[in-house]
Amino acid sequence: MSLVRNCKVIRSSKTYHGKQGFDYGEAISTESVGSEGICMHLLTIPPGQRAKAHLHENHETAIYMIQGKAAMWFGEKLEQHMEVEAGDFLYIPAGMPHLPYNPSESETCTAVIARTDPNEQESVVLLPELDDIVGK
Repeated sequence: MSLVRNCKVIRSSKTYHGKQGFDYGEAISTESVGSEGICMHLLTIPPGQRAKAHLHENHETAIYMIQGKAAMWFGEKLEQHMEVEAGDFLYIPAGMPHLPYNPSESETCTAVIARTDPNEQESVVLLPELDDIVGK
C-alpha cells in the first residue's frame, strides 16, 4: 500500500463493531491514516455490558480510563481479576487472554485504547471456550 505520509487529524465520528462485541470510536489505524505500528481508538462500554473473551496475538495494549470504572478477568483461564477507574492506566501484554466489562448497572465507562497492531481487528483472537468461565 502506497500512502502519502503526512500528519492527519481524525475527528472521531465513525464507529465500528469489533469482534470483541463492543462498538469503538474509529481513530488512528492503518485504515484511517496509514499508521504502521500503532492503533488508537475510543471505547465506551454501556452499563452491565461485557466483551467476548479474547487476546491480541503479538501485540501489546495500553488503556487510559477517562471516566467510570471497568473491570477485567484475565489470565490463561481468566482466573485473575482487576478493576480500573478514571485516571488509571492499564497495560495488557501480547497474547494475554482477557474479558473486560462494565460492572456498573447505571453508568457508562470510557477509555482510550492504544495497541501495537496498526490494523485494529487483525490480531484479535476470540476465545469462546472461556466466555462462560466467569459470571455474566
